[in-house]
Amino acid sequence: MAKVLLINGSPNKDGCTAEALKEMIAVFEKEGVETELVQVGNKNIRGCISCDSCSKTGKCIVDDAVNEIAPKFEASDGLVIGSPVYYGSPNGTLISFLDRLFYSTPFSKQGKVGAAVVSCRRGGNTASFDVLNKYFTISGMPVASSTYWNQVHGFTKEDVRKDKEGLQTMRNLARNMAFLIKAIADAKEKYGLPEVERGEFTCFHDGK
Repeated sequence: MAKVLLINGSPNKDGCTAEALKEMIAVFEKEGVETELVQVGNKNIRGCISCDSCSKTGKCIVDDAVNEIAPKFEASDGLVIGSPVYYGSPNGTLISFLDRLFYSTPFSKQGKVGAAVVSCRRGGNTASFDVLNKYFTISGMPVASSTYWNQVHGFTKEDVRKDKEGLQTMRNLARNMAFLIKAIADAKEKYGLPEVERGEFTCFHDGK
C-alpha cells in the first residue's frame, strides 16, 4: 500500500495547519493511501551546524526528531509539509528540521511525491509556499499541485473550516497526490526511474 508522511510544522497540533492536513488525510484514506502525521513544530530542533558528520555516518550528529523521522521519510512514497506563516516565511523550527532532514539522509528521494501546505491569517502564504517547495525540487521529487496554491486562511481552526475554497484545494491536492504516487509506482515497475547524473559540481573558485 502506498504511504504518505505528513509533517505538521506548527507548534499547535490542533490548529489551522492541522485542519488543512486533516482534510487531506480523509481523502488519502478514501484513495487507499496509508498516512502518518508527525508533529515537529513543538519540538526543540536546532539548525544544521555544518559539521558534515552525516556524510560519514548517514545520520545527523544531533540525535533528535530528525533521525527519528528519517526512516519514516525513507519508507514513504510521498511527503506533505505543512507550516503556518511566521513573518512571511515558514516556522523556523520546521526550516531547521527540513534543512537537516534533507541534507543528512543518504537515501534517494527521487520519485517520492512532495506537497507543501501553508496556513496564514492574511499574507506571506505564497512566499512560504515557495520556500517549502524548494526542498522537493532539489531532490528529484515531483511536486503535486491543486486547483489553487496549497493554502488555507484563518486565525483559528474554526476560521479555516469557513475557508471552503481552501479546504477544496486540500482535497484536490490529496487526490492529485494519490494519483501521482500510483502512476509513478506503475511507471517505475514498467520503465524504472530516470537515470540521474552525478559528479559535476560547479564552484567558481580559483583556489587562491
